[in-house]
Amino acid sequence: MVSKDSSSDRSLRYSIKDGVFASLMNGCTLDYFTPFLLALGGTVRHVGVLSALPSLLASIIQLKSPDMAIRLKSRKRVINIFALLQAAMLVPMVFAFLLGPVRVAVFIAIVALFTAFGSVINPVWGSLMADLVREDKRGEYFGWRNKTLGFVTVLSTFAAGFILHEAQRFSLFLGFAVVFGAAFAFRLISWRYLKKMHEPALVHTGDDYFSLYDFVSRIGSSNFARFVFFVSITKFCVNIASPFFAVLMLRDLKFDYLTYTAITLAATLAANLTIKRWGMHADKVGNLKVLRLTSKLVAFVPLLWIFNQNPAYLFFIQAFSGFSWAGFNLSASNFIYDSSTPGKRARCIAYFNFFNGLSLSLGALFGGFLAVRLPSGFFQYNLMNIIVLSTALRLLMAFVVPFNLKEVRRVERIKAHQLFLSVLSLKPAIVRNDSRR
Repeated sequence: MVSKDSSSDRSLRYSIKDGVFASLMNGCTLDYFTPFLLALGGTVRHVGVLSALPSLLASIIQLKSPDMAIRLKSRKRVINIFALLQAAMLVPMVFAFLLGPVRVAVFIAIVALFTAFGSVINPVWGSLMADLVREDKRGEYFGWRNKTLGFVTVLSTFAAGFILHEAQRFSLFLGFAVVFGAAFAFRLISWRYLKKMHEPALVHTGDDYFSLYDFVSRIGSSNFARFVFFVSITKFCVNIASPFFAVLMLRDLKFDYLTYTAITLAATLAANLTIKRWGMHADKVGNLKVLRLTSKLVAFVPLLWIFNQNPAYLFFIQAFSGFSWAGFNLSASNFIYDSSTPGKRARCIAYFNFFNGLSLSLGALFGGFLAVRLPSGFFQYNLMNIIVLSTALRLLMAFVVPFNLKEVRRVERIKAHQLFLSVLSLKPAIVRNDSRR
């Protein structure tokens, strides 16, 4: 599963320990930024900005991540510096509720910096990990890693939700201070393990550099560029509605924090249970096959929220969502590793994340713009309008728009329904050994 080099083996073990505490931090933060913003007095428009601004800033700042690694002559140095800066952002976050009239704006700014500092890590961390894990085992390894750490995130998210639920009886803001304070401690421990990782030597040549303009100009001829635009436009369609499900649950449907947490965790739990299987299948049949199938599955998810808003029903809808997104996100990440050389990998990841973040930002702003202007129409809540719009655009991307993407390695052929049933273990995959491309 891993490299034969013992230093690489140790680094992957340290990576798991880092991942455990980083996941604990994520469980205490990512799903609770919007609830905290609402508790501070934020509106739907503020929620749109909260989703858009961090994504936009993160997408821009991480473009410099590969250059920082070259200037500092170390990917690991970049990771360590920005992991510490990210942890530092959690300190003022703890006290944001004390800032009076400006607390909503200050909190959004802190979250933007927190997200941006974390995003600088992603390209160089992905480049480093791709060097440590064998090419033919990346789907299996990262599937296993994400599954393991995902369960840690589930436990952390549930614990944070329970703390907030109990804190409502005396001081909700104190509950958030405890949750974000714990996240700060977890990130510091994660940073300690990151410092212990070994960094394989990486030699850069002049041919490894290509500008953002070079990348965009190759959209007509580059398979990787078309892949990036396919994922980015899909994420734009998704984020028109995605940031506002928390608002729908907490403001409109009046769910308490435990109900909100349970529904949110359904997606994470389902993803954890299935991501390793997605990874093993992607190793065999190709990341693009998984990507095409799951893009169709995630297209239907928001539509299912229209029919019923019972918490038990939504729990299973979110479980289906987590199952689908697990395959989509894992195969998208691993396709980057497959289609880039070591010297170009960090820059490829940075450009991918730039367009992905830009699309998420624009989608959230567009959704926020529509959310306060569209009447409820046929629906009880006006947020249902943007859910329907997001569904229509997702379906268009998944079934209509051709992107002519090609797999970059030899894989086995399998039909989409066979892949779906095989991942669910309802029917073994039917793959002919002579049908490779």
